[in-house]
Amino acid sequence: MANLTDTMADTSSSAWFLDAVETTRCVPVLGCTNTGIGLLLGLLSVVVAQVLVVVYHYFHLRLSTINIQKLPPPPLTFWEGLQKHVKNPEGFALLGSYLILTWVFNVMPASYYSARGGVNFWIVAAQLISQDFFQMVAHWLEHKTSPRVYRMTHKPHHVFTNPRLFDAFDGSAADTVCMILLPLFATANLVPANVWEYMVFGASYAAWLTLIHSEIAHPWDPLFRLFGLGTAADHHVHHKVFVRNYGHLFTWWDRVAGTYKSPHDVRQFTKAV
Repeated sequence: MANLTDTMADTSSSAWFLDAVETTRCVPVLGCTNTGIGLLLGLLSVVVAQVLVVVYHYFHLRLSTINIQKLPPPPLTFWEGLQKHVKNPEGFALLGSYLILTWVFNVMPASYYSARGGVNFWIVAAQLISQDFFQMVAHWLEHKTSPRVYRMTHKPHHVFTNPRLFDAFDGSAADTVCMILLPLFATANLVPANVWEYMVFGASYAAWLTLIHSEIAHPWDPLFRLFGLGTAADHHVHHKVFVRNYGHLFTWWDRVAGTYKSPHDVRQFTKAV
């Protein structure tokens, strides 16, 4: 794939842009001349990806008739669901706060502040795999540690036994911290990436996590299953039976742990999925 960032660097204006994006490791509020452009572009990439997901979902709801579960989810208009999705504090507010604070207070590894080198998609893949592994472990621990831990963290999200796409980030703050933010921090310290790879990873991860909560099947699901990539139907299994399919983006970890259950083996599900 073409290295767009390296190509841009051939001109002085592009070099200035890269210098502006590439921030030094310091705390701007304490007097550092950090432009914050890298942070703003990162947040914007997540927002743009979510907008694309919402637009896709709007038209997909009108074109697809394949519900994942035989019984439709409780009635909710598209616009009511969208408002809920945007306003959920466990979603954009908490995740955005994590991204801002870890960047501004200089707690990310040094490579994440670098704008040099373009996007290596193998690195992005490694980030997604790492994130899903740590998230799966945290998810399993929330269920298994104790009933009290489960009630305090993940149980609020399990009120949705037949989830919609807009239920993706509807849960508890403790759940978001344990199952999303801590794995994000662990992944950042395990997988060295630059700012562009961080943007692609963050936008892809947030979009994928939203899409697997869809109430209808996606056209790419049969291809995803061939490679063990998580589908909306796979995640619906977890919401329906609770003790299977703890992974989100990949089914690999559940297959290794013996906790994977195929959507085709759940009688409440549409066989077409």
